[in-house]
Amino acid sequence: MSIYDYESSFESADTTTKAMRNAVEDWFSLYYQLSATEASDPCQRIAYTVVNKIVKTVFGEYKVSAISPVVAALIARLDKKRKEALQLALVGGECYIKPCPAEGGFSFTLIPRNNVLIFGRDAEGAPVDMGTVEKTVRGKYYYTLLERRSVDEKGYLTIENRLFRSTASDKLGNQVSLSEHPEYGALAVRYRYPEPVGSVGLARIKTPMLNCVDGSADGVAVFAPAAGLIRNIDRNEAQLNGEFSRGESRIIASSDLLGRNSQGSRDLTDHLFVGLDEDPEQVGITVFSPELREKSFLARKHEYLRNVESIIGLRRGMLSDANIEERTATEIASSAGDYNLTVMDFQEMWENALRQVVDICCVLARLYRLDVPKDLTFSVDWGNGILYDEGATWEAYKQMVTSGLLKPEVALGWRFNMPAETEADLAAIRKRYMPEQTQIN
Repeated sequence: MSIYDYESSFESADTTTKAMRNAVEDWFSLYYQLSATEASDPCQRIAYTVVNKIVKTVFGEYKVSAISPVVAALIARLDKKRKEALQLALVGGECYIKPCPAEGGFSFTLIPRNNVLIFGRDAEGAPVDMGTVEKTVRGKYYYTLLERRSVDEKGYLTIENRLFRSTASDKLGNQVSLSEHPEYGALAVRYRYPEPVGSVGLARIKTPMLNCVDGSADGVAVFAPAAGLIRNIDRNEAQLNGEFSRGESRIIASSDLLGRNSQGSRDLTDHLFVGLDEDPEQVGITVFSPELREKSFLARKHEYLRNVESIIGLRRGMLSDANIEERTATEIASSAGDYNLTVMDFQEMWENALRQVVDICCVLARLYRLDVPKDLTFSVDWGNGILYDEGATWEAYKQMVTSGLLKPEVALGWRFNMPAETEADLAAIRKRYMPEQTQIN
C-alpha cells in the first residue's frame, strides 16, 4: 500500500525522506526475499545470516536480575519478545516496543520501521509526533488500525485511533467504527493523558551506526552499508547457477536467427544463444563449450563475503569461511576486535531499550493506578561468550588494586554488578563486602 494513502488518512506528511523510504523497503526485501529470478538468486540469505548471527551472539549468555519482583516480572514478559525486537531493529534500523495494559501488568507489541510514519522529532531526533500501522484479518475483511501519538512541549501525550476495513490486503478501504473489531472496541477515538508522560509512550530501539543513507536521525539496518554487495552476491549466485545449468555450453548462431517474432519476443533464448556477424559466410548454428568457470565465480563470491564482513564489522570468516567454528574469548585473537565492538554496541542498544521500557511502564502504571515499585534498578549480565573474558578482566582489576591504581570498592562493584559512582555507592560496597578489610584476596 502506498505511503501516501497513510499520509492522507493521518492528514500529515511523513518527514522520512524518499531515499530512506526506499532504503527501508530494500532492507526488508533483502531480509525476506526468497524467490530467485533469472538475474538474482538470494539463496545465500546474507542479510538473514548477518542478523541471525548477531542476535544469537548478543543474547548468548544474557541474564537480567532486578530487586523488585514487579520489575523482574515486567522484564520477564518482555523477554519473550527480545529476539524478535532486536531482529526487527537490525533489519529496519529501528523498532518500537509498545506497552499495553494486561492482566498482572503489561504485554508488549512490536512495531517495525516499515509500519511507522514520523511527523515530528525533537532536537535529539526522538519522535514526538508519529503514526503507526497495525493490520489484522477477520473473515473476509482486512482491518488496518492507524494510531497517532503526539506529545506536546509539556509532556502530555495524546493518542488518536482510526480503523479502516477493506476486502483487499493492498487497500486501506473505508473508515469504520472501532467497535466493529473486538480487539479495538475498548480504544478511544482520541485520548489525552491527564498527567505528563514525557514521550510518545513507545520504547525506541535504534541501531548505533550513523545514518549512511541521508544523514537523518533515522536508524539504518545493520547490513545497510553492504546492501549493494549483497545484491552483487545474489547476481553472482544466479550467474553461477546458470553456468552449471547450461554446462557452460552456448550455441553460437548467426544474428538473423535472433530476430523478434510478431509478438515482439525473441525466437531464441538470448542468454543461451549468442549472435555473431564476424563471418558473413558462416551461417547456421555452432556449439561452443569451454570449461566451467566455477573457480572464478567462487573466488569472487568469497571476496564479496569478506567485503561484507569488513563493512559491517563482523569477525573475519563469519560469512566467508564455511568451516569456521565458534570459539571462546581466550581463543579469539586480535581479529575479533572490530566484531566485539559491534556486538557490544548492540548489547548496549538493547540495555537502553530495557531502561526505556521500565521507565515508560512505571509512568503508565501510575496513570492507570497500578502498583509502582520504589526500586526500579536492574542489572544485565552479558556473560563471557566471545565478547570478553570476564576472568581475565577480574584478574586485571585485582592487579590494578594491588598496584594502587584502582580502588578496591570499584573493582568489587564491577564484580558484583553494584554501582560505584558516588561515595554512598562505595560505602554500600564496603558495608557489604569489606566489613573488616579493604584488600582483595
